[in-house]
Amino acid sequence: MNKHFNHILASFIFFSFLFFSCENEKESYSPVRSSEDSLYVVQNYDKEEVYIEMRDGIKLFTAIYTPKEKGDYPIILFRTPYSVKPYGTEPTDYRKDLGPNMDLVKDKYIFVYQDVRGKFMSEGEFVNMTPHNGIVNNRRVNESTDTFDTIEWLITNTDNNGNVGQWGISYPGFYTAAGMIDSHPALKAVSPQAPIADWFFDDFHHHGAFFPSHAFGFFSFFGVPRDSLTTEWAPRFDFGTEDGYAFYKDITPLSKANSKHLLDQIPFWNEMAAHPNYDVFWQEKNILPHLNNINCAVLTVGGWYDAEDLYGPLNIYQTVEENNPKINNTIIMGPWSHGAWRRTEGDYLGDVYFGEKTATFFNNEVITPFFNHYLKGEGEADLAEAIMFETGTNQWRKFDQWPPVNLQYSKLYFKQQNELSYTPPQANEYGADIFTSDPTNPVPFTQYPNLRIPKEYMVEDQRFVQDRKDVITYMTEELSEDLTLAGPITAKLVVKTDQSAADWVVKIIDVYPDSLAAFPHQPDKPMGGYQQMVRSEAIRGRFRNSYEKPEPFVAKEEAEIELELQDVLHTFKKGHRLMVQIQSSWFPLIDINPQTYVDNIFEAEEKDFVVAKHFIGRSGTNPSYIKVGILKD
Repeated sequence: MNKHFNHILASFIFFSFLFFSCENEKESYSPVRSSEDSLYVVQNYDKEEVYIEMRDGIKLFTAIYTPKEKGDYPIILFRTPYSVKPYGTEPTDYRKDLGPNMDLVKDKYIFVYQDVRGKFMSEGEFVNMTPHNGIVNNRRVNESTDTFDTIEWLITNTDNNGNVGQWGISYPGFYTAAGMIDSHPALKAVSPQAPIADWFFDDFHHHGAFFPSHAFGFFSFFGVPRDSLTTEWAPRFDFGTEDGYAFYKDITPLSKANSKHLLDQIPFWNEMAAHPNYDVFWQEKNILPHLNNINCAVLTVGGWYDAEDLYGPLNIYQTVEENNPKINNTIIMGPWSHGAWRRTEGDYLGDVYFGEKTATFFNNEVITPFFNHYLKGEGEADLAEAIMFETGTNQWRKFDQWPPVNLQYSKLYFKQQNELSYTPPQANEYGADIFTSDPTNPVPFTQYPNLRIPKEYMVEDQRFVQDRKDVITYMTEELSEDLTLAGPITAKLVVKTDQSAADWVVKIIDVYPDSLAAFPHQPDKPMGGYQQMVRSEAIRGRFRNSYEKPEPFVAKEEAEIELELQDVLHTFKKGHRLMVQIQSSWFPLIDINPQTYVDNIFEAEEKDFVVAKHFIGRSGTNPSYIKVGILKD
């Protein structure tokens, strides 16, 4: 009796401790939890910690949570560079919750958490985005082989039913995608969620444009090398301000970052600076070419408004589909920011409301049935090929393939007087829109210039830049009927500059009618005239013809840029307008382009930063436009 009481008391102490603890942003994928959830884990699971030896002799620290009730359970594996904390096997050392959700915890699985090679309590050397063809200790080892060896040990050394699943969000999503390559025979179901695929297009770069606010904020703590095995994170970097706009202006040119903040102590920052182009350094970290020999069911998860890893889920799904046609391969995209299906209810983001708790649908109708079916043989995992949330109308839709087959591709042309029209310019019509870009006054990407990138910027009201002369706007008339766009959007820009370098940013915006009322989640804020960003993308202009071999612009000479924006499924409703904004800075999301071509922007000097005039051509012979896929039911 006393032993049982002490167990309960320890559980409550454990929960109280965790409630007040502070987690790192990249690892805090936690749904809305209750004390009962944390107590349930302690009461119903035993925890042990082991080292599992890999084929090259390196041992990886692994925490195993096994149901107290005896039985043969399937295994769900989670591999992470963000620590499997808390460490230890006392009741106070248990995780708050386990697995993708509490429903699966109550369904009973063996939940396994592992520090990846070189991180925290695991041995070996950590390599960012481990190259799939890497050689360590004269052995070919990578995240696929480490996953294989881990599963082999788990199958042999735990009481299980022979079936293993794997999941992870963000960086752990990458480890999940890598783990399904050359699948272990016991690996039956994997769910890479917001996975990184290629760091020249995810997170820190978009089409070569560098995102310092992502990179600096992340590597200033994640990139600090450990001296030895540890259970602790490196100390947080002290920015000394909450004003992100001012902080990143202060380290422009980026060469100041090292001298001001000792980033030479962070190896990967300097590796990024040494490799501004898409060379072998980045190419070998790209997981997409290696997504072969996958012999398990795959459920890829992404968010339409993921400011970090939107490229990853869309391209991992597509590549798995092309290379592994015999497996069950599903993608789900919700109206979520990075990992929001795991730590929010998903009914709104910032000012925009989605009509329902979309995370509930995901958990009840998708992820729980997925693992229960493939790992336990329970129920039906009758998932559509593509389960996509249609923003604008706020409804879930299912498709036999993605992008859908029933798309009508059309072009919306940039016209004079800021018009956006399906009608191309006349053959004898010439013109251009001209704006001045000043490196000392870059266009902000958000009206909230804090250090942390607000996830809400992906749907933020763009009226805060509408009066800037360095933002060019094109807009349709009020729509006479609903317009649903699906799949990728491609911008073809015909441009000129009077200098030799420039970045280009394209934003697709849903302009609400002036009469639109408030949304239910914030009833005191009318939404009339709101300019909701639906999709946005950037490209460093030097990469317009090749990501490997950049080239300057020739001053005042016309050039073409084709920029693929990430996929959408959005309905511009009747009475709304579709707007396109074009600009050449987006700070501090993107570093400031000096607008004088230098071989490596990381090495640009103050003298390289000049004011430039940029031109967007809209002539009848070679017009600028956006190409969209219109969904036809």
